[in-house]
Amino acid sequence: MLSRSAIFLGFVTLLSAYAGMSHASLNVFACEPEWAALAKELGGDRLEIYSATTASQDPHHIQARPSLIAKARKADLMICTGAELEIGWLPLLLRRAGNARIQVGQPGHFLASDYVDMLEIPEKLDRSLGDIHASGNPHVHTDPRNLLHIAGPLSQRLKALDPDHADAYQQRFLEFESRWQRAIRDWSERAAALKGVKIVVHHDFWSYLVDWLQLSKLATLEPVPGVSPSTGHLAKVKQQLKTQQAVMIFNTAYMSERPVRWLSEQTDLPVVTLPASVDYHNGETLQQWYDRLLDSIREPVT
Repeated sequence: MLSRSAIFLGFVTLLSAYAGMSHASLNVFACEPEWAALAKELGGDRLEIYSATTASQDPHHIQARPSLIAKARKADLMICTGAELEIGWLPLLLRRAGNARIQVGQPGHFLASDYVDMLEIPEKLDRSLGDIHASGNPHVHTDPRNLLHIAGPLSQRLKALDPDHADAYQQRFLEFESRWQRAIRDWSERAAALKGVKIVVHHDFWSYLVDWLQLSKLATLEPVPGVSPSTGHLAKVKQQLKTQQAVMIFNTAYMSERPVRWLSEQTDLPVVTLPASVDYHNGETLQQWYDRLLDSIREPVT
C-alpha cells in the first residue's frame, strides 16, 4: 500500500503536469471549412476552432441560426472568405452576435480574399448578369498557391491576438510554408499532363484551380452566375462541343447534377464531381483535399 506521502507526491505531480498542458488560447470562428483547416495548421491545439459550414453546403446560402450566433458571440477571431461570398448571412450574424472583437475593421475580423489577386472582377454591376461579386470570384481557396499568400497574414494576426505564444505561431507557420511549397511542387509535377485540357464547368466555382492547372474552359453551363441552365442554353453548349471537343465536365458536389448528367448523356463526356472544400469535420487536411481534387481530375486523362 502506498504511503500518504507517496500519494500526496503523486497528486502534486499530476497537478503540475495538468497545469503545464497546452490549452486553447483563442476561439476561432471559420466561415468555411478551408479556413478552419488552415487555422488548424497555423495554430494547432492553441486554437478552439469552429467551422460554420461543411464541404457539402453552398457557402452563399447559410442561415444565421442561433447555434452560429452563439459560436460567433464567443469568438476571438473570425476568418471568412470575403468578396461578398457571405454577404447573405454574415452581416446579420455579426449584428446578432454583438461581439465587438470580430466586427469589421477589428483585429478579430479576417478576410482571406484581402490577400490574393482576384479573378473575374466584373467591369460593371448589373443584376441581369446574375449572382456576380463586385470584388471578383470569391472561391480563392481552389488554388493552393493562394493559401501561401493568406497563411502569412493569418499567422501575423494570431500572433497579434495572442502575443504570449507568438514564437509558437511563427514556428508553425514556417513549418507549414516549407511543407506547402513542397506539396505545390509535387502537385504541379503530377498535373503537368493536364495543361491545356479542355473542360466544361457547371458553375464558375473552380476558376482559380483552372488558372493554376492551366486548363482550358470551353463553356459554363450556367448562362449567368447562380442561374440554372435552361434546356435551350444546354442545347447551345451541346452544339458548341461538336466543334470544340472537351475532355470532362466539372461539377461541384453541393450543386444539382441534373444539368451535367444531361450533357454527359448527350456528349459521352465524363462528369468529375469535385468536393467544394476540405472535409474538416471528419479530420481531412488541406493537403489530403488537394490530393483528392487532383486525383479526380487526372482520372479521365490518364
